[in-house]
Amino acid sequence: MRSSSSDRVSTRGLRAVLPGTCARVVDGFERHLRGERGLSEHTVRAYTGDVISLIAHLHGVDQSAPPEGGPAEDADLVGLDIAELRGWLASQHAAGAGRTTLARRAAAARTFTAWAYRSGYLPTDPGLRLASPQVHRTLPGVLSPAQASAAMRAGDSPGGDAGGHGDAATDEGADALTLRDRAVVELLYATGVRVSELCAIDLGDVNPTDQLVRVFGKGRKERMVPFGRPAADALRAWLSRGRPELVPSGEGDRQQALFLGARGGRLNPRAARRVVHEAVGPVEGAVDMGPHGLRHTAATHLLEGGADLRSVQELLGHATLATTQLYTHVTVERLKAIHDRTHPRA
Repeated sequence: MRSSSSDRVSTRGLRAVLPGTCARVVDGFERHLRGERGLSEHTVRAYTGDVISLIAHLHGVDQSAPPEGGPAEDADLVGLDIAELRGWLASQHAAGAGRTTLARRAAAARTFTAWAYRSGYLPTDPGLRLASPQVHRTLPGVLSPAQASAAMRAGDSPGGDAGGHGDAATDEGADALTLRDRAVVELLYATGVRVSELCAIDLGDVNPTDQLVRVFGKGRKERMVPFGRPAADALRAWLSRGRPELVPSGEGDRQQALFLGARGGRLNPRAARRVVHEAVGPVEGAVDMGPHGLRHTAATHLLEGGADLRSVQELLGHATLATTQLYTHVTVERLKAIHDRTHPRA
């Protein structure tokens, strides 16, 4: 669940009034998530915010109003047991948190208590007994193969960071951003990579000869993902005719990024989401979606085309096969829908 600005201000305010010892514990946990676990910045922020909320609950800090004054009287994690963990989650539920959010906060709490126990801040690990709320996992709508092809061709006119996606392989008059957007949607659909993985790709990660791209997934796990000729053509046009127009002077990270923004910096996920929305939006009958929808679409089309689950798991970078198996539900539902429409005794 995306945090609002007020949520971030509240978290900063709560962190400022945590007891000194607890503040140092939070700092250490944050370093652990970022350095040892290699989690994404989004996950680090979410888990850290959850733990701040948990500790504030433990010490009776009012989380419904901005805290005032300096840090509270010093204290540690004594008293953080299974009853406190459940009480914290109950308070979150009462405040309106949904099942998905509660499940994430329970996961954050278990990760924290395990680390705190190993680090000597807790005598036992109460998180071992903390269950997560059951989440009804549903997948968003996906594009049909014809709709996906239409999305790849959508928006012939040049655009900005949310602009069109002209045919990069044939449109010699396309501007740099049009060529970039075309390559973005082609690569997302061809590989099924996450938007954060796409934006982190460097020039050296792409092997155009073998049509492979190296991506770093959750926990900085590296994998090689193949892509087809349409994506290769779009990338070639972007690299030869589009990217040179946006490369800023000087060296550094900006020069290494595969995809650049309008001002020459590394393309950010928000801009990439706008690109996908603009590509899919004009397609007749298509559900509105962002990069994650293209990821689901790629996985579904792979399975419908005969790919085995293990291969799709490897391509998508799923830690467990159970996550990949969710896509089999989509394909079965599509078969049922076809049966209902076409079979005389459906």
